[in-house]
Amino acid sequence: MDVFMHSIYDWFLRHRFAVDFILMAVLWLALAPFSMVTSVYDGNYASSWLTVLFATALVFPLAWRRTRTVMAGCIIAAVAILQWALFVQPMPADIAVPVIVYALAAFGPRWASLGGLGLAMIGSIMLVSRFFYDLTSRSVADLPYGVVTVIAVWVLVLFSWTAGDLTRTKRLRQQALSDRAHRLEIEAQHERELAASDERAHIAREMHDIVAHSLSVIITQADGARYAAVANPEIAPETLATIAQTGRSSLQEMRRLLGVLRGDAEASTRPLPGLMDLDELLLGIRAAGLPVTVEVKGGARRLLPPGAELTAYRVVQEGLTNTMKHAGPNAEASVTLDWTARGLDVSVRDNGRDASASYSEKGSGALSGPDGGNGLRGMAERVKLYDGTLHTGPLPGGGFGITASIPYTEN
Repeated sequence: MDVFMHSIYDWFLRHRFAVDFILMAVLWLALAPFSMVTSVYDGNYASSWLTVLFATALVFPLAWRRTRTVMAGCIIAAVAILQWALFVQPMPADIAVPVIVYALAAFGPRWASLGGLGLAMIGSIMLVSRFFYDLTSRSVADLPYGVVTVIAVWVLVLFSWTAGDLTRTKRLRQQALSDRAHRLEIEAQHERELAASDERAHIAREMHDIVAHSLSVIITQADGARYAAVANPEIAPETLATIAQTGRSSLQEMRRLLGVLRGDAEASTRPLPGLMDLDELLLGIRAAGLPVTVEVKGGARRLLPPGAELTAYRVVQEGLTNTMKHAGPNAEASVTLDWTARGLDVSVRDNGRDASASYSEKGSGALSGPDGGNGLRGMAERVKLYDGTLHTGPLPGGGFGITASIPYTEN
């Protein structure tokens, strides 16, 4: 039902002129006959068609009350002044005056809004003094009647203008909120792009270290084989096999470097961490006060590429860091390394009481996280780089879980 009503409301907003034209036509069909009947009832058959003409001229501009507000206001004001000048009796179609005062206040510029209000207030005095209170024939004793009539018309005009001004304020506030939401959406998109760019630059620096290390190994092995082959030719095949394996690994890493933007900071020559460095990481985590249990299932059928090992290391590091920051007091964590036929499954789970609420506020899924998703989004990008998958989210019994699957080789 709400969706249906919203669709109707949106249609009204997109077709303002059509809606206003229909309302104008309905109003004209309701008021023009009454104006003619009033003239016929007074016995003035000749002026009945003049009354219908003025009624049409007063009501017809209302079709542009929102799309051409100032133009409609000027036309109605001119017709009303002409009606006063020709001494055409007031008619039901004169209701167009307070309607256009409302429209000017709601949809017109501020100067037109105030100008329409002032003109309508003056016109009220002109109306009463000409048709309801004749200053030349009435005594001073009848003056209160004229004053009350003017005040009554003023109340109607002021009510119309106030309602229109409130509508204008509400419309401007909604527009400001819509603009702010759009601006925040653009800023959030820029922040996500910057976070992804920073993470790509970080990955590029780490990959540069791996490739540089591999090339250093190739050069060292080649130089060593050239000198050792003279004394012991049997060393050459083993050295060439090492060079070939290192070259293949370097080629895979170089393929991943394509399309990745790199920062201008020089890469470090220090070896990057891998699975062998998890024990040192866990010692630091335990020293910080977070109990961590580790379980290793199965065995590796082959070695993971150095970059994949680094990714697994970062997944464990990010998961435990998030646990320390967001899982609350007395939390415990568990790390599981499951070697399967396809590759390595890394799982980091905690039982933090506050973790589920903290993460769920930001949303669940592969890119959710307590810091707006940048940390987990970076992990997802790392894992995807090696054709892996990452799943994150609150656990059914409380806490939060991160599971990454990293294959031995990319597809």
